[in-house]
Amino acid sequence: MTTDRLSQEQGSTLLNVARRTIEEALGLPGAGEPGAPGTAQMPHPGWLETPGAAFVTLHSRNGDLRGCIGSLTARRSLIEDVRSNALAAAFEDPRFPPLTADELPGIMIEVSVLTAPDPLPYVDAPDLVHKLTPHVDGVILEQGWHRATFLPQVWDQLPMPEEFLSHLCYKAGLSGAAWRNGDLAVSTYQVQEFEESTS
Repeated sequence: MTTDRLSQEQGSTLLNVARRTIEEALGLPGAGEPGAPGTAQMPHPGWLETPGAAFVTLHSRNGDLRGCIGSLTARRSLIEDVRSNALAAAFEDPRFPPLTADELPGIMIEVSVLTAPDPLPYVDAPDLVHKLTPHVDGVILEQGWHRATFLPQVWDQLPMPEEFLSHLCYKAGLSGAAWRNGDLAVSTYQVQEFEESTS
């Protein structure tokens, strides 16, 4: 599933799954009628059962990040991955306190479905910068137990590759210049991004 293109309708389904999952965890009625089955019991199309990897991101309506958790590889069905990461983004992101029921109406949900990561061979720092495609590539950096990723959406805040890589190194717990040494393992992936409407 991570290599297939999803339709906007399928993206809307994923957004609904994410929101319903958070609503249920907060004890809210959600979009269903009283007594309606929860997301775990709802019948759903077969494409949701194919393996998939996704990130779920929560923003306030003014654009501030409120939680972001995801998977880099497809180890479970897409619907289970979205459910699990929706809960983690809402309640387990260590950067933020758990989401409350009062906050949820002001939260916008984004689901990013990932392609499988591909190793990116490179010779040195200039070659690495040359091979990255800003606003398209998500990037994973690894060195020993240090590992971090930025989704392609992060290019909007860090459009220069050098700045992007330095901040990603910081996120991995490395020196901001670590990428310049040419000894980090780098992989890239792409995403299909689906966002709730602000209207």
